[in-house]
Amino acid sequence: MSEPPARPVGLRERKKARTRAAIREHALRLFREQGYYATTIEQIAEEAEVSPATFFRYFPTKEDVVLQDDLDVISLGALAAQPPGLGPIAAFRAAAAVTLASLSEEDLARFRETTELTMQIPEVRARAIDEFVRTINQIAEAVALRTGRGAADFEVRTVAGAIIGVIVSVTIPETSDTFTAEGISDVRDLFARIDRALEYLERGLPI
Repeated sequence: MSEPPARPVGLRERKKARTRAAIREHALRLFREQGYYATTIEQIAEEAEVSPATFFRYFPTKEDVVLQDDLDVISLGALAAQPPGLGPIAAFRAAAAVTLASLSEEDLARFRETTELTMQIPEVRARAIDEFVRTINQIAEAVALRTGRGAADFEVRTVAGAIIGVIVSVTIPETSDTFTAEGISDVRDLFARIDRALEYLERGLPI
């Protein structure tokens, strides 16, 4: 049976996406130019030509400008597209590879920038915990669809938590001092570390 045609994105959705992207683009530019702490939400809103109230409709906090991007959406779409017979971890590895291949050089540069900010700014790192919980919930829902179980199923949530756990363990340094002025040398290397960790998880974490 053929796939139903994708629902066209409406004008309102496109406008919201452009506004969100503009807020994020100007925020990251201001962080580069004057530093994270010296940049206020009012300044970001002014540069993006929106009100502070509009800023908060898209990003609950300044930290969320760094943390919330479309990468997880791309990965989840790639995960859903993997063959049904593929195990959850193998499917996630394949989805991550598809996501990496889809990223432009501009995407990679932005991902590197936001990753470095996450490592270097304590407030962003703390806020990232909430994002990890949100991502675990999203992965649990994706695993549930693949396995025919519920997203609240014990094994499903354990798999989702394990995936996020190994990713965190190999991408977040013990302290922010681990990052030198050069930062992340290559985002592709970061993805390679993630794949290596997932492959190790897939093998049952032998040690």
